[in-house]
Amino acid sequence: MGHVKCSEFGKTKNGQVVNLYELKSNHVELGLINYGATIAYLKVPDRFGKRDDIVTGFDNLEDYLSCKNYFGCVVGRVANRIGEGKFHLNGQEWVVDVNNGPNCNHGGSAGFDTKVWECTSAENNSVTFRLESPHGDMGFPGDVVVTVTYILHNNELEIKYKGTSNQPTPMNLTIHSHFIKDISKWENFCDHFLNIPADHYLPTDEHCLVTGDMAPSEKTDFNLKNEPRKLTQDFLLNLPGGGYDHNFCLTRDKTKKLAAVLTHAGTSRVLKVYTDQPGIQVYTGNFLNGMKGKQGVKYTKHSAICLETQNWPNAINNPNFPDSICTPDTPYSHNAWFEFATGSCDLE
Repeated sequence: MGHVKCSEFGKTKNGQVVNLYELKSNHVELGLINYGATIAYLKVPDRFGKRDDIVTGFDNLEDYLSCKNYFGCVVGRVANRIGEGKFHLNGQEWVVDVNNGPNCNHGGSAGFDTKVWECTSAENNSVTFRLESPHGDMGFPGDVVVTVTYILHNNELEIKYKGTSNQPTPMNLTIHSHFIKDISKWENFCDHFLNIPADHYLPTDEHCLVTGDMAPSEKTDFNLKNEPRKLTQDFLLNLPGGGYDHNFCLTRDKTKKLAAVLTHAGTSRVLKVYTDQPGIQVYTGNFLNGMKGKQGVKYTKHSAICLETQNWPNAINNPNFPDSICTPDTPYSHNAWFEFATGSCDLE
């Protein structure tokens, strides 16, 4: 197994050291920073064997500290939106931080993405980050401890999320990497194709909050199951909200299942995403506004896509959704796999 290289990436304003952890397999190169437990770079080969960085990010810590787009970080305590920043649990109403219109998004304005995580292990092509979140953090109940472990296999990145709490609390963690064609050949996402084996999706309101309904995807623009959907900008602009920012419903069992297949025609790169979670949130960079990132490139609208394996959004306020509560007796667990290959797009 490969060696993990560690070097200083920068320091926060209060002097906390942030390190860069670099892993390499025969096919994939991965860079992680412990600020936000973030994927800083991910280099995978095209059909000619040329490795390119396929995720957004920045060349320095200062830009990560000021960014509000969640590039590559782990979001929590609850990924996605909680309606009006309120929920009832154990006979009590809890009011959490509202940071996205009328709702709480990705755990609030100082969520897990803004924290310097402790690296507890870095060996054998695996890195584990640990974070403590006290009772009342962003308004959430319970003293929480979470870990995220990145394991780099030959052509696959495996991510293991775990969480414990001393009292019931909602929990929903995910990685918020924005995937792109190639950082050195920046353009919109128009030559990518997407498959998702889902029969239903969750409609949203004008604030991107799920309505509580589950709608069939057949004969709609949310049918990504039967054949690859080409993500042209014209197509995305005609979607509600000007692009995908929606949860697609997978099976509710906790077994490993295929969640998405993303293919780039020009390079023949194929990304297959697997998970044991009941949903995958697809976000097509609808709010990217041209900020400069790595190598000075501008991250513009629809120039990247997030494939976020997770529980269904706002599950804490929708009793018909899959359970999102972490308790002392039922710890949180979530596994995801990102497999890299070259070829054509299919759901096999």
